[in-house]
Amino acid sequence: MNFEDKTILVTAAAQGMGRDAAEALLEADAHVIATDVNAEPLATFADHPRMQIAQLDVTDGAAVQDLIGGLDRLDGLFNCAGIVHSGTIETAREGDWGLAFDVNVRGPARCIQAALPLLLAAETASIVNMASVVSSVVGAPERCVYGTTKAAVIGLTKSVAKDYVAKGLRCNAICPGTVHTPSLDERLEASGDYDAALKAFTERQPMGRLADASEITPLILYLLSEASRFITGQAISIDGGWSA
Repeated sequence: MNFEDKTILVTAAAQGMGRDAAEALLEADAHVIATDVNAEPLATFADHPRMQIAQLDVTDGAAVQDLIGGLDRLDGLFNCAGIVHSGTIETAREGDWGLAFDVNVRGPARCIQAALPLLLAAETASIVNMASVVSSVVGAPERCVYGTTKAAVIGLTKSVAKDYVAKGLRCNAICPGTVHTPSLDERLEASGDYDAALKAFTERQPMGRLADASEITPLILYLLSEASRFITGQAISIDGGWSA
């Protein structure tokens, strides 16, 4: 897949799946706008001639509009930013719901809304939203708030796809299983017993292992590329057989 002359914006590009996707897009000759709420790790991209880096908090509507609305061109958007809340509906608090929806659902919605004029002008643009297999696909213990928001991401994806299918804009979601990222490592450490937590995450994967970000990235690039131009409105599981 070649992205020459294409400009793609990636949120949460500082680490994990966002960073791996940004690096792969560069290798595929794209112009990449790499954003993250934490700008410091993006500095390693700074010297690349086809890379623009910017700090972006997707919960800040004005900042999203200023950054994306100020671009000259956009051919693709990968909404990767998200947070994971642990707990059942019994333990969920108002603030948990508010933050999770603000980041996981309203965040991508803000980015899509701000990017819409540019994406429609591109005529063959594509949006990829980060959902999860833990959503409307499957449930998981202690993931009530998270799974609810990721189900909403699938709903957002299908709505955008339906509204703009005749205007050349596609919108799809990916639904990964558990991916070993720095974010996951932080949650494993926070559990108080890293090894036990890692064992529990691994055991729920039918393949008996976690995914690596590099195993998710090819699907992201495919959906952003014109090779997938007949696919829209889909929530595609890439979960090691979890939902089989």
